[in-house]
Amino acid sequence: MSAFLVVFVAMASSAASPATACPFCGTVGQSLAQRRDTAAMVAVAEAEGTAAADVGGSLAQRFRIDQVLRDPDHAVVVDASVPASVAGPIAGTAVLFGTVRAATPQETTDSRVFWSAVAADETLLGYVAAAPATDLPAAERLRWFAARLEHPDPAIAADAFTEFGLSPFTSVRAAAGVLDPVRLRAWVSEPGIDPRRRGLYGLLLGVIAGTAHDPTVARGCIDTLHRAVEAPADDFRAGFDGMLAGVLVAEGEAGLDYLHRRDLFGRQARALDQRHLLAALRFAEENLGTTIPRGRVVAATAALLASPAVAADATVDLARYRAWDAVADVSQLWDTLGTDDPLVRRAVAGYLSTCPLPAARVELERIRARHPHLLEQALDAAAVPAAR
Repeated sequence: MSAFLVVFVAMASSAASPATACPFCGTVGQSLAQRRDTAAMVAVAEAEGTAAADVGGSLAQRFRIDQVLRDPDHAVVVDASVPASVAGPIAGTAVLFGTVRAATPQETTDSRVFWSAVAADETLLGYVAAAPATDLPAAERLRWFAARLEHPDPAIAADAFTEFGLSPFTSVRAAAGVLDPVRLRAWVSEPGIDPRRRGLYGLLLGVIAGTAHDPTVARGCIDTLHRAVEAPADDFRAGFDGMLAGVLVAEGEAGLDYLHRRDLFGRQARALDQRHLLAALRFAEENLGTTIPRGRVVAATAALLASPAVAADATVDLARYRAWDAVADVSQLWDTLGTDDPLVRRAVAGYLSTCPLPAARVELERIRARHPHLLEQALDAAAVPAAR
């Protein structure tokens, strides 16, 4: 990828997937196992007093250390009272993760411990202690966390989801054998499920369908995904991108044909649904090359150029795919949607300036002759120098 194309694609932040391994899980933080394994020391403590803002404006609370779980340097003293950052006030027991940082000029010691705390009962403490080490293979670890998805303890359920959200798709697929299709089919439509998790569960249904030896199990997963896609849409339709990706994982090219029949590519489709669709196509281009030819993903992305809500993002994706056969369609966007949308103009200018084909130079000159100032603005916004 050329330096110009790298800059152009990076500038188009609206087309970027979330910074997690699972693009349908939203932003997830560190898992408890990650915090445990990266901490210099781990302890169990009891809350003292109430939480309050510290000098930096973060919420902090004091804790009395009851038990030391990890302390290779023997720096932690049982019964010591220490401050720890908290996400919210904690009453009772907590697990503390300590990191050592360099002392500030105002401090007299060579270093100090920075503690963060998570509320924990006996169940969560046992979970933190038993969770597989982070240096084990991801697929092996996910087989342990799979049984804890939607655990009765909300903190454990959230953490198991985080582990899946952080794992690469290859590892998720490798762990498919321990996933429970019956539970996942129920969770996809259960009103009480955290909406952020539906996208992951839709993707997991697709993984099960694509790897199941029993055709009845596969058909049940696919039927559930189809019902989710065909369900009446609300304003947000949380997790819809994961459902669409699940269809593509489960059925490959047949799944893409199904989405075409649902008219998700047409101008009358809901804007939010098409944004979800574009995310699913990106996932397919990156992960499903063995079941969906790349050319079909590119053609499906190009079909979205006619949709005002996603035309700019689709153009950026086509540039990232080096799909230069779309020069004519991309150039036409300048004269249609680009008339009123600077994001479309930026995407068109970036695509044409990056494209190595002579036809792209011709189209740039055509646009420059008609709108020289707008073109220069669009090129500047795309961080791509004008072709001369």
